[in-house]
Amino acid sequence: MLAGVGLMLLCSCGPRVREESQVVNESTENAVVETILSRRSIRRYQPQAVHRDTMQIILNCGINAPNGQNKQSWEIRVVDNPEFINGVSEIFKKENPKMAEDPNFKNMFRNAPTVVFIANDTSYDCSQIDCGLLGENMILAAQSMGIGSCCLASPTRFMATHPAAAEYLKRLDFPEGYQLLYCIAFGHPDEAPAAKPRKAEKIRYID
Repeated sequence: MLAGVGLMLLCSCGPRVREESQVVNESTENAVVETILSRRSIRRYQPQAVHRDTMQIILNCGINAPNGQNKQSWEIRVVDNPEFINGVSEIFKKENPKMAEDPNFKNMFRNAPTVVFIANDTSYDCSQIDCGLLGENMILAAQSMGIGSCCLASPTRFMATHPAAAEYLKRLDFPEGYQLLYCIAFGHPDEAPAAKPRKAEKIRYID
């Protein structure tokens, strides 16, 4: 009887061991792993905006991110209108004249043709985490479809604090209680940067 139980346990454990080993060995061939490890922040883009059908897939991936209590404590605005992007960028250039000296400067969003603005619910203490998870889903979905991205904070700080940019912040039409947290530039990449080193020593297993 004991031998039978032992055989049953061995059989039940065997496939799990093989499965885990298989996952480790095939990790570099896993599409999700490959997407995560190959993604880079893109700061040079081709001029054409991301097609809205493609953006909708990216956005749908975003709102399917995990979030606290399913509050979905984010508000999202997508801008691919050159008048908006260039208009607020002109204000930024006036306040930052050194930026205007750069011949490659086209707009304050790393020259991206499509920008997603993300606001968090200030009444919910986990909302910023939710918005971060939302953004990560979007940039990984974009990478899987050949679309580059770059998460940006300085443009949103400028829009949120500079009086001359107030008109553009108002046009985003965030509801009361939400504040602009960050934005993500999207576009067709015009560069292929190398990976920057990661600090693996910051990972520790605690026994």
